[in-house]
Amino acid sequence: MPISNIPLFAMLRTRMQWHQERQRVLSENVANADTPGFRARDLVPPKFDRMMPRSAPGVSLVRTDTSHQSGASSGLGGGNSFETMRSNGQEIRPTGNAVSLEDEMIKVAANQMDYQAATALYTRSLGLIKTALGRG
Repeated sequence: MPISNIPLFAMLRTRMQWHQERQRVLSENVANADTPGFRARDLVPPKFDRMMPRSAPGVSLVRTDTSHQSGASSGLGGGNSFETMRSNGQEIRPTGNAVSLEDEMIKVAANQMDYQAATALYTRSLGLIKTALGRG
């Protein structure tokens, strides 16, 4: 089976491509920080729900002793839902420009760190496969 068919590698490649495209969009925002009427843009993160196999069995916790805490009362909130944050809007200057250089630079730095994390995970995953095959 080619590495491109392994879901983890396909998701990491998609994520790295998304980060590259987001870097381009964020750099356009910074470049147009003084353009009248320009509004900052951003990309929607990719969804990986459809890339994961549906037949994969779920993992659940088993309470093997009465002194163990159950998953629901462990204080972790239980469940896999995350809240989404919505922006209250952008500050618009008298020229009609809505680009905040500080916000854009924070996004650029976060994007760079996320890209580096994805590439490190990709590299280490390849190393694990090479080790498993006896080539590493």
